[in-house]
Amino acid sequence: MYRYTLLLLCTFLLAVAHGQPVDKRATPETKALFRNLMRLSENHTLFGHQHATEYGRGWAGDADRSDVKSVTGSHPAIIGVDLSGFSGHAADVVAKNKADLKKNVEDTYNRGGVTTIAWHFNNPVSAGGFYWKDSVSKPAVKYLIPGGAAHEQYKGILKGIADWANSTRGKDGKQVPMIFRPYHEFDGGWFWWGAPHCTREEFVSLWRFTVGYLRDSLGVHNLLYAFSPDNRFNTEAEFLDRYPGDEWVDMVGMDNYGDMGRDGYRLDVASRKLKIVSDYAQRKGKLAAFTETGLESIPNTNWWNDVLLKVMRADGKRLSYVLVWRNDRTSPTHYYAPVPGHPSVPDFMKFYNDPYTLFEKDLKGIYK
Repeated sequence: MYRYTLLLLCTFLLAVAHGQPVDKRATPETKALFRNLMRLSENHTLFGHQHATEYGRGWAGDADRSDVKSVTGSHPAIIGVDLSGFSGHAADVVAKNKADLKKNVEDTYNRGGVTTIAWHFNNPVSAGGFYWKDSVSKPAVKYLIPGGAAHEQYKGILKGIADWANSTRGKDGKQVPMIFRPYHEFDGGWFWWGAPHCTREEFVSLWRFTVGYLRDSLGVHNLLYAFSPDNRFNTEAEFLDRYPGDEWVDMVGMDNYGDMGRDGYRLDVASRKLKIVSDYAQRKGKLAAFTETGLESIPNTNWWNDVLLKVMRADGKRLSYVLVWRNDRTSPTHYYAPVPGHPSVPDFMKFYNDPYTLFEKDLKGIYK
């Protein structure tokens, strides 16, 4: 009887330990976002679009506008933004970028939507921007981690991010919860933080320091932390190759364009990889997401249901959200969500009306 009672107690304690943000001091609204995303993922997935309310095809800076809203009447449930303008620019430019993005995330929160943050971080120790450029870029990770030559500089950059995150406030006076997804697609070589340019130990050190410094030293308690490689894995062990540990990650995800039509349609492969992500999340009490995908220009007019929704719904996955990439303002081809009149609009409306997908208008009290 004693052993049975002890087993029940241990099971209960494990259940309590799972399903909580890694920041034990997270704001009540951030904890509520985590719990509600977990709950909603049992039967739904939130739809997201990168830079949706900042600009779209043929426009920029319009109030309360997105290409998705122009088609459906609702903004995406998830709005993707980027911290790329927070460093590597003149001080006045950085200040304006921070102010503009602060308003954007506050507006999203006030409408009841959710913000996810990417970080196309310009190389802080060399030229080349955030991409890796041979003979130009330096492998910056080893310089940024504790003991590295640029570690103090990196702490200053993180201080700027912390001050900005802590300054965000909704109309209710609360800090805005956000999903922070730094150093994404780290398994490829196109970014300076990619696998060919740092060791596994260096990457893990960078991740742990970033989360720990923001959370424990700078007092940022309104972020959830998302880990998302590209699609270059086939097993859970490969997916976790550079994983920093469960105590440093709230959400696991995957970016995958190649299997979703860019390099051919390998839907069974895409679904299997996403299932690895979802299964790990369920087992460990983490959130899971399809953190980036899409088909540039959407030439397949049935892509939304025959490809994306099919992959998302297969095999009992539980996904918090799916995010498609941006709609460039001027490019005739670089866009990932439809605008009025696009041939994929009828299929997108079918996707929008499916009870499985949630858009901003469908969200009720996600921070409560």
